[in-house]
Amino acid sequence: MTDLTKYTLDEALGGMNKGDFTSVELTQAHISACESATELNAFVTTSFEQALEAAKNSDLRRAKGEIGIIEGAPLGVKDLFCTDGVKTTAGSNILDQFEPTYESAVTANMNAQGMVMLGKLNLDEFAMGSSNETSAYGPVINPWRKEENLVPGGSSGGSAAAVAADLCLGATATDTGGSIRQPASFTGTVGIKPTYGRCSRWGTVAFASSLDQAGPIAKTVKDAAILLQSMAGYDEKDSTSLNVPVPDWKASCGKSIKGQKIGIPKEYMIDGMPDDIKKLWDNGIEWLKDSGAEIVPISLPHTKYALPAYYVVAPAEASSNLARYDGMRYGLRTNGSDLNDTYARTRTMGFGDEVKRRIMIGTYVLSAGYYDAYYLRAQKVRARIVEDFENAWYKCDTILTPTAPSAPFALGRKVVDPVEMYLNDIFTVTTNLAGLPGISIPAGLNADGLPLGLQIIGKALDEDTVFATASALESAADFNSKPAKWWIK
Repeated sequence: MTDLTKYTLDEALGGMNKGDFTSVELTQAHISACESATELNAFVTTSFEQALEAAKNSDLRRAKGEIGIIEGAPLGVKDLFCTDGVKTTAGSNILDQFEPTYESAVTANMNAQGMVMLGKLNLDEFAMGSSNETSAYGPVINPWRKEENLVPGGSSGGSAAAVAADLCLGATATDTGGSIRQPASFTGTVGIKPTYGRCSRWGTVAFASSLDQAGPIAKTVKDAAILLQSMAGYDEKDSTSLNVPVPDWKASCGKSIKGQKIGIPKEYMIDGMPDDIKKLWDNGIEWLKDSGAEIVPISLPHTKYALPAYYVVAPAEASSNLARYDGMRYGLRTNGSDLNDTYARTRTMGFGDEVKRRIMIGTYVLSAGYYDAYYLRAQKVRARIVEDFENAWYKCDTILTPTAPSAPFALGRKVVDPVEMYLNDIFTVTTNLAGLPGISIPAGLNADGLPLGLQIIGKALDEDTVFATASALESAADFNSKPAKWWIK
């Protein structure tokens, strides 16, 4: 029998519509794949019984002609999205026993469109990390490997690893400074961060509220388009949600990009860029030229300040958001001698080192005497970065850059140096600061046979053009490499 886990989401939906197989059969195949891949540590919580029940209901709906956008598709959900009756941990000890009584807006939208949820996927604690090594539930292992285990990127490492290993047809993820796109690049998958406000943040555990945005990780650009359509939509419970139509982005995939102008920012040509990544970027330029696009040089002059600004703004917002975890209302409580001691003990026991580090940085830059020097100045830099992009759009329709400054690296190699780890976000943070859509497409392998990605950045609310450009790049790159399934004994 055909291995049903090999299908893309689009192929699987088509197969169910034609009656080639049922959602139950498809779901059971993915459950078996998950059970064989525990060594990857991609899941924090599985919900296989609920998944099979959802699959049965989906088959009944399909028989009646009631077909949602992702009807019957077995998917994974990053453990940052609250799911009614299913534990939601955010990768942290402090929420280890938290079981929400409500559903996030994103997963509610997906449930309404026929999602079959296999479980909750591992992540860096509170989405703070670039390697998925800060999770209280242990690191996720990249399905790609050489002689040693590699990180899958972060914070959505569980989502990326599960998709790359064919454990699910796609997965939800979140992106605050590159946490969808960088792990997609590290695992040979597709990941899109949409325009800020496209997907509701309601019911998603907050890291940095002005930067966080949900999006999918998928096997192909078309799959990402289908998943994003199922996730997006206006939500009156989220004051930053955009009240705009949700297009059929799948229809944008395969559209001609002839005459489109692609910007190449000179500031992204950083010192020390590996030759493999520079060559891949050059290949991407030629591929888009061959697709009929015009390549234009552009400048984003404030790019060099983006990373420092991000690592002021994001910890400041995290410090505020994570103040709610005090042991009083939900989550872990460690009793002390008095109220303040209980707060201190709870947060000491509940948070990991990276979360504590960012809370301390954030509290510092928001404190009296330092607010103007750090936080206010970072917000001014952010405004200049937004202006850089607005000026660039007079010259180009989309922008092509590398996704990450390296291929996936060995487990434990960078976790001891926070600054080196933060540099992984160098190509991705600008889109979060400006609220723009960005997508990573797997485009080649480095000299060690590990995946590398290219990034397309687009105008706000212009995911149509982003998907069209990404689809052209995907077709030209013809990336079809998969990791060997070494975890299956």
